[in-house]
Amino acid sequence: MTSLLNSIDSPLQLRQLERKQLVQLAQELRAFLIDSVAKTGGHLASNLGVVELTIALHYVFNTPDDRLVWDVGHQTYPHKILTGRRNQMQSLRTPLGIAGFPRRSESEYDTFGTGHSSTSISAALGMAVAAQKAGLERRAVAIIGDGAMTAGMAFEALNNAGDMDANLLVILNDNDMSISNNVGALNNYLTKLLSSRFYNKVRSSGKKVLSAMPPMMEFAKRAEEHVKGMVMPGTLFEEFGFNYIGPIDGHDMDALIDTLQNIKQLNGPQFLHIVTQKGKGFEPAEDNPNKFHGVGKFDPYNGDAISNSSKKTYTQVFGDWLVDMAALDNRLIGITPAMCDGSGLNAFAEQYPDRYFDVGIAEQHALTFAAGMACDGLKPVVAIYSTFLQRAYDQLIHDIALQNLPVLLAIDRAGLVGADGPTHAGAFDLSYLRCIPNIVIMAPSNENECRQMLYTGFQYNGVSAVRYPRGGGAGAVIEQKMQAIPIGTAEVKRNAATTKAKQKIAILSFGSMLNASLEAGEKLDATVVNMRFVKPIDHSLIEKLTNDHTLIVTVEENSVMGGAGSAVMEALQVMQHPNKPPIKTLCLGLPDRFIEHGVHETMLAECGLDAEGIIAAIAKQIT
Repeated sequence: MTSLLNSIDSPLQLRQLERKQLVQLAQELRAFLIDSVAKTGGHLASNLGVVELTIALHYVFNTPDDRLVWDVGHQTYPHKILTGRRNQMQSLRTPLGIAGFPRRSESEYDTFGTGHSSTSISAALGMAVAAQKAGLERRAVAIIGDGAMTAGMAFEALNNAGDMDANLLVILNDNDMSISNNVGALNNYLTKLLSSRFYNKVRSSGKKVLSAMPPMMEFAKRAEEHVKGMVMPGTLFEEFGFNYIGPIDGHDMDALIDTLQNIKQLNGPQFLHIVTQKGKGFEPAEDNPNKFHGVGKFDPYNGDAISNSSKKTYTQVFGDWLVDMAALDNRLIGITPAMCDGSGLNAFAEQYPDRYFDVGIAEQHALTFAAGMACDGLKPVVAIYSTFLQRAYDQLIHDIALQNLPVLLAIDRAGLVGADGPTHAGAFDLSYLRCIPNIVIMAPSNENECRQMLYTGFQYNGVSAVRYPRGGGAGAVIEQKMQAIPIGTAEVKRNAATTKAKQKIAILSFGSMLNASLEAGEKLDATVVNMRFVKPIDHSLIEKLTNDHTLIVTVEENSVMGGAGSAVMEALQVMQHPNKPPIKTLCLGLPDRFIEHGVHETMLAECGLDAEGIIAAIAKQIT
């Protein structure tokens, strides 16, 4: 029953409710969330944990004029529901439906687009300064989780904000711990007191009086920090220049509203620490919040998944290889920036806990940490999503590649990622990796090839990268025996007939595009090559193809600009001979735009990267 929730189509209507109705609203909102995400899939546990906080924020602050910036955005479903998108939740993460993350183009209440972590404080600070410059009383609020607070960018923003007088509120949503004894009635009372105008007025007046007596001022400051430190862990944030308040129970509606109303009256940087429970109100998610972080469709009564594929995903192939390789070489170290489950490291972490390092959401640190290990004889494997590797680009160039260190990058989620959309798409890694010296780049066409390439990269005495897509392939048989693939060698998968047509076509496929390329090759009687290596490219095979083909086509699930196709074009340019007619070329890949969320297969078709699209593009080229 969601009768109260159904009457709320905007925060303005929410603010007209009596406070005693908000608990019922939270119950209805939580029930609606479970039922809705069960049908669409998406992020569940994190959203269930912020129901009361979301209601309280929209109840206290004058949104959208007051700015709410949600870090990462995994937890914004309640926000979307309360800001006029309740009836659109059935279209969540589907083609032409609403996104799983905040988007400025979707609603005026989505003040900042997110998807990657630890950006909220910087963005909200920018908004607070903009309001200050315009002479507005507008408030800016950054809501950030304890995981996102592990990233250096969050602390850079705190350091900058604490040196300003802008009206910024940072809310730390701490959901990595149960609500401890000190987060109860007494602590809520202390928090209300410390956030009250009376306390802060006395505090401010006292500072003015004591400022004329520097020794007494220093004594008073130390005394205040000591007293506050006894009841709350806020000393660190006070040192950054924030007024620290909390921790409070993030599921206590009255405590939240009273505290937020008090903070709203304060000037300068404020820091509110709340404690919540992931998966709150849904027992399966409470018991296993990691499982319900990102889910497919499930039974809303017991949490059981509705369908599971029996095929191994590339992530599972990597996880199996990592465990097998670790048994053979005790120099292997597994590193992940807070993506143990998502990157398939669970089994490795359990079997080799002393060789497993989760560094938190700190991609830059992860790569330089790996570089340091490689300097002293270890063989680090960094498991990272393509979209998150972007955040550590300088470290990859300066700390790893420049020193030519033996670090293997296992790059997951390469290419389009379906429902997660453009914030998580691995559309650019071939382009941004290919221009870096000293790096070997591999793209497997199936699960077995992925295993063998990981072994190849690990054996290589330098920087190597294996990039593989989300989900599973065609279900290739995976050979347990590991064999290194000769560096820079491609493999012809189909030879064209020598007597057919004037136009003899060679399709050069990179990674995940092989099956579609083979299907197109059959229809067109084209030569099809599994290129395997993006760098170094197989120059000798390409030159051989130029001798008996009139059109060379490259196909990749990466931005066509600067990608694998560009590597082939550069190779062809070197091979030009004055007495030889120039060969026709066609590069197929992701277009120069961000691809919206949807079904992966449909997205590829819309980009012309299915068999029909490849055939149509080639037909257009040869007519």
